[in-house]
Amino acid sequence: MPQRAPTVDPGRVPDSELEDRFGRRFAYLRLSITDVCNFRCEYCLPDGYQGKPTGFLNRDEIQRLVSAFAELGIRKLRITGGEPLVRKDALAILADAAATPGIEKLALTTNAFNLAAQAEALRDAGLSAVNISLDSLDRQGFERITGDKRHEKVLAGVDAAIAAGIPSVKINTVLLGGLNDQEIPDFMEYVRERPVAVRFIELMQTADNGDYFRRRHVSGQTVADRLQAAGWSPMQRGETDGPAVEYSHPDYAGRIGLIAPYAPGFCDGCNRLRVTARGGLRLCLFGNGTHDLRPLLQDEADKAALKRSICQTLVGKEVSHHLHEGDFGDTPHLASTGG
Repeated sequence: MPQRAPTVDPGRVPDSELEDRFGRRFAYLRLSITDVCNFRCEYCLPDGYQGKPTGFLNRDEIQRLVSAFAELGIRKLRITGGEPLVRKDALAILADAAATPGIEKLALTTNAFNLAAQAEALRDAGLSAVNISLDSLDRQGFERITGDKRHEKVLAGVDAAIAAGIPSVKINTVLLGGLNDQEIPDFMEYVRERPVAVRFIELMQTADNGDYFRRRHVSGQTVADRLQAAGWSPMQRGETDGPAVEYSHPDYAGRIGLIAPYAPGFCDGCNRLRVTARGGLRLCLFGNGTHDLRPLLQDEADKAALKRSICQTLVGKEVSHHLHEGDFGDTPHLASTGG
């Protein structure tokens, strides 16, 4: 449910190191370790990855970054991409992060192209949550949306994550008019016996998907209305939870969630920061510019300066995105910043 809007006070002196001038505190970091993705989702990378797969933070730089953020109060870390598991050292990066003092919850977002083979190793590395991108339960629908034929492998990855005992297993489904919005009842049935959460994500406009957005955007309110009409009830949001409003039902083992960035009050409870795969601190997914932290990641002796730089940059965080005004910042596509 929308939370109380933060008080706008540009002159506010934060009470804690990771608090912005509107009184919002940040305990959740989303860290991209690559912008490479091996799927061709038509809402994100319809022509496939076109960047240069070089220059990403190395394992030592990542660990210095994670340690500094943990000392500033980050308790939940999500490793994202692109597709993070295309990195050969992804498992080692996750194990390093899980062993970092202060990190209480380690999460991963993946398209699950190889999750079935890696689920137990990821659990053993300390992974406590996995979010799996799955935009259709139908094989043909999946292939149409993702440009990939590994539908069965993705479904097997969901079941493998559950079987491995990873504590939190969630599915991310981008809601697309005329492509998968008719599958909402199917996803409800999918969680009847499975202890997973399916979260429908409202399609967001970026720099390169304007025409597609206008054709396929469906308001998240349509999902909320259907859930409540079917007897689902919204759940309380935790301090380190992401932006989803999750719904439960006594007859279902799983949950249904909704991420609706165009809903009123969406930014009020913002609790997360983002760092790109090359070390750029982004204060908002749909903001402009990044603050380069990489020069301060070369030596452990720079940690104090790194933490000061993070805190000073946070002062510039705005109260809200400007998606309602058609301003999506300088985000070209979601794979570029980890979503």
